[in-house]
Amino acid sequence: METFDAFIVIFGSGIRLGVPLILACLAGLWSERSGVVDIGLEGKMLSGAFAAATVATFTGSAWAGLAGGVLATVAVSLIHGYASIDQRANQIVSGTAINMVADGMTALVGNAIWSQGGRTPQLPATALFNAIDLPFAESFGAVPILGPIYRHLISGHDIVTYFAFALVPMTYWALYRTRFGLRLRAVGENPAAVDTAGISVRGLRYSAVVICGVLVGLSGVYLSIAQAAYFQPHMSAGKGFIALAALVFAKWRPWPALATCLLFGFLDALSIRLQGAVLPVIGPVPVQAIEALPYILTVVLLAGFIGKAIPPKASGVPYVKER
Repeated sequence: METFDAFIVIFGSGIRLGVPLILACLAGLWSERSGVVDIGLEGKMLSGAFAAATVATFTGSAWAGLAGGVLATVAVSLIHGYASIDQRANQIVSGTAINMVADGMTALVGNAIWSQGGRTPQLPATALFNAIDLPFAESFGAVPILGPIYRHLISGHDIVTYFAFALVPMTYWALYRTRFGLRLRAVGENPAAVDTAGISVRGLRYSAVVICGVLVGLSGVYLSIAQAAYFQPHMSAGKGFIALAALVFAKWRPWPALATCLLFGFLDALSIRLQGAVLPVIGPVPVQAIEALPYILTVVLLAGFIGKAIPPKASGVPYVKER
């Protein structure tokens, strides 16, 4: 029973660690399904996290911080959209530039404002999205098996976490059960056919870019004012790139993307749990080796366990309207 309880606690931590991956992965899904490759998820997460923490610091409101973080990432997404859609620039280069600029600018501006090496001040509880205890979580927690599952896995998360999980079926429904989703997926496969039908390729791709900005903005918001209580430079720690790897592993589908992100989150939580552990035969496990586990899994999965992952045919290809 103790082993089961320990597993539940680790998996609960994995859920919390997987939330920014889920949001960023869904953001990349929307963008890439429309044909716009988004390597800049990492930089957008940092921009959203910094803006959210900054606004929350000055206003004392988590909701104001959420609005600031989302607006910041939408603005960055529109820059990427303008370069990729209107100017037909190389989308990989544009995304890489966003990563580099965001990584440096957030630290530079943060240090200029607070002189703490780019770190924002500690946020009070009123400026954070705190955990929500669902009804009867405490009393029902004593029930064997079902109690710990309800108390640690279902209850005790913040509102951004619950919204992230709700977004998965919403994304599936929007992409596969609505006319907008059908057109968006068609733009990613054959934009010329969509244009011939009198539908704006530019409009659909910009819509996907904005949706991507909102979702990855929520991911950054979660990092700074839900999971942590401050912003610090490089706090995304490669999560944007792991989300891209999860997207490829899931073959650009919402439900497999959720499962993959939870797998990465669980491994991240397990690596934290194993720090300082002594394993039979091996002995003390180096902290560096444990911290590298999520990234090692990323390489292993992409190297040979996903089969043939075929992206949308028009992914990364600028559309030039035929005259």
